[in-house]
Amino acid sequence: MKIVVLKFGGTSVGTTEKIKKVAEIIANYKKKKYKVIVISSAMSGVTNELIKKSFQISENFSESEHDVLVSSGEQIACSLIAGRLKHKGFKSRSWLSWQIPIITVGKHKNSRINQINKNKIFKYLRDGGIPIITGFQGINNENRVTTIGRGGSDASAIMFAKFFKAERCIIYTDVEGIYTTDPNKLKNAKKN
Repeated sequence: MKIVVLKFGGTSVGTTEKIKKVAEIIANYKKKKYKVIVISSAMSGVTNELIKKSFQISENFSESEHDVLVSSGEQIACSLIAGRLKHKGFKSRSWLSWQIPIITVGKHKNSRINQINKNKIFKYLRDGGIPIITGFQGINNENRVTTIGRGGSDASAIMFAKFFKAERCIIYTDVEGIYTTDPNKLKNAKKN
């Protein structure tokens, strides 16, 4: 099975117009006969807004509830991507971490992926589907949602590429290359 993992960051899925472009990229890989696994971040700014809301509720917001709250952003983006692909005639659906499941270990807000159950995703790929999977999260041995830290969707994509023996793992971002700092925030960022 020729598998490619495509990961889209928050700015790549930041608007519905950008999500339409993302769907075109995914469709192009599907047309090249790849089995495509998509990992998505939350839309740009959504996670920060959710964290802000948690601080408005409590200065000591529960870490386990924090993970449930902030993981919802990826759910929105994945649903929109899958919806656009379905609109274009492709078989696609969103997958939440617990539906696969993606098993994590460690503390809330900073866990790590330990295991990915491949059975359902392999079956969905064989049936011609394009799974759109929430990055940045998993579930622990208590069946609680956990997050794997900021930037965790990149780690999710890399782990999916590893577990599914993908030919390629492509991380889409809004910057070209690796910078000393975020070039969207600091003008003096230098490209390495």
